[in-house]
Amino acid sequence: MKISLWMLGLLLACGPARAAISVVDDGGARVTLQKPALRIISMAPHVTELLFAAGGGARIVGAMNFSDYPEQAKTIPLVGSNSQLDLERVIALKPDLLVVWQSGNTARQLEQLRALGIPIFQSEPQKLDQVADSLLRLGQLMGTEPVAQAAAADFRAKIAALGARYGKRPVVKVFYQIWDKPLYTLNGQHIVSDAIRLCGGENVFGALKVKAPEVSVEAVMQADPEAIFGGDQHDKADAGLNIWKQYQGMLAVRRGNLYTLGGELLTRAGPRMALGAADMCEKLELARQRRK
Repeated sequence: MKISLWMLGLLLACGPARAAISVVDDGGARVTLQKPALRIISMAPHVTELLFAAGGGARIVGAMNFSDYPEQAKTIPLVGSNSQLDLERVIALKPDLLVVWQSGNTARQLEQLRALGIPIFQSEPQKLDQVADSLLRLGQLMGTEPVAQAAAADFRAKIAALGARYGKRPVVKVFYQIWDKPLYTLNGQHIVSDAIRLCGGENVFGALKVKAPEVSVEAVMQADPEAIFGGDQHDKADAGLNIWKQYQGMLAVRRGNLYTLGGELLTRAGPRMALGAADMCEKLELARQRRK
């Protein structure tokens, strides 16, 4: 069958059809876009960091509170917090992609967002390497693959270097404190525990089933960790670690292994985790030296 010159010209003008973009998110759901996302709402601070690192910072039209890194993120309009969501603002911003965090967004918030019919990508990295995977998949969804690939390669190289240096060092038992009143920690499924393992440490509460369990002072004393880490609690310069100084019988206290870490560097599953992990690895090495 002959094709008319008019039809041939039309086909050439239109060009090849753009293939749909399809990735699988951290919840196992397939996310498909017909074209790269240009208007994105970030539903968690770590998501905001991932999007910027993957080359899509200028495409974020809305974000949740505490989305304060990088500096440009502070100018993004807020759509709510982990306790309250401004659904009308979400709709008004006309996003073509929502990136959510199951552990940080409430079940009701997620239900409300799914009801909008807007494509949703769930971000929930539980291993350090999944940070790099997240960068790559978000880069695909935004059409910013070159930037995302470079960021992922840089992150993987930093993590690999830390693992090669510290991964086989003598094990240090670690208690990671995320809050002091009440006393909360993280279990082995949380990405922080992956950083602890990378540095040659062992999370003393890694076997607990709840991801962020409340524990007692007595339980920590019984576990007798060799090092205790506290994340930045915003208004507490000591990260709440002073509560342990009265227990001089504990190994970590006796050896002076009470360490403060920038909480955001480790508990936000973004590229800055490489910096947080490096800080933790250095402090665990200091704890080893104090065995002498």
